[in-house]
Amino acid sequence: MPTENYIESFEKYLSDERHVSTNTYLSYVRDVTQFNSYLERYLKIDIPSVSQETVNGYMAWLRGEGKSSATLARCLASIKCFYSYLLSCGAVARNPVHDISIERAEKKLPQILTSAEVELLLDQPKCTDMKGYRDRAMLELLYATGIRVSELISLNIDDVKLSAGIIKCTTHGKERYIPMYSAAIKAVSDYINLVRGQMVASPTEQALFVNVNGERMTRQGFWKVLKHYQETAKIEKDITPHTLRHSFAAHLLENGADLRSIQEMLGHADISSTQVYAQLVKKQLKDVYNKAHPRA
Repeated sequence: MPTENYIESFEKYLSDERHVSTNTYLSYVRDVTQFNSYLERYLKIDIPSVSQETVNGYMAWLRGEGKSSATLARCLASIKCFYSYLLSCGAVARNPVHDISIERAEKKLPQILTSAEVELLLDQPKCTDMKGYRDRAMLELLYATGIRVSELISLNIDDVKLSAGIIKCTTHGKERYIPMYSAAIKAVSDYINLVRGQMVASPTEQALFVNVNGERMTRQGFWKVLKHYQETAKIEKDITPHTLRHSFAAHLLENGADLRSIQEMLGHADISSTQVYAQLVKKQLKDVYNKAHPRA
């Protein structure tokens, strides 16, 4: 089988069978493609001929290129997944990555905004034009529900249940319902009832949030919106769409919400993904203690 077919088949496996997220898909394909380029350029060998020594050599080469331990670990995981797939297909006799491990770098805790910073950010969009109504609704909804930016821009008008104060979020075929606080309900209601009809390019457009061309908002488009309001708010922290998701979870936990409920709202498959916020809150309490206690 030609090399291109191995990788194309792997891509199809990731999307059609594993149903991995877009980011995971892109990372795995990029890492495997770069590994194959290394094989062709430096070793002149094909994918089935790779041995454990080959992979060890590639890891050493990446380290020599200045790659971090976290990057090496991710690349190794991608290659291991690739060869596990090839092994299951009978394309290789063994997985050359089976006994290789990389010491993982300590995972950094996510950065969050303070409650005051969130209020400052959410207050930036002014409802003086259609864009202001839309932007306020997007920011309020993102902080109110903790959804991912990909989920935000994927929302359709029918996913919003204003009378019930909830939204329906569908990811990888799984639905979850998340409540909204009153200010978010009002912001979304004002956007839908006052300006959305004038912004959409077609009356049949299903997207909840649209750009200036009247079509579904893109990830890049929302990123620009968020960066603009970070600048107008003069918040020095580097704010990403995920910053609001992290802040949503940490603030709920600080105010007494249980991890299982937060896990359900965030759509985490594993509780361990949610437990990082408990570590974050504990660290913040320790920092406050060390700064404030007279004998600390």
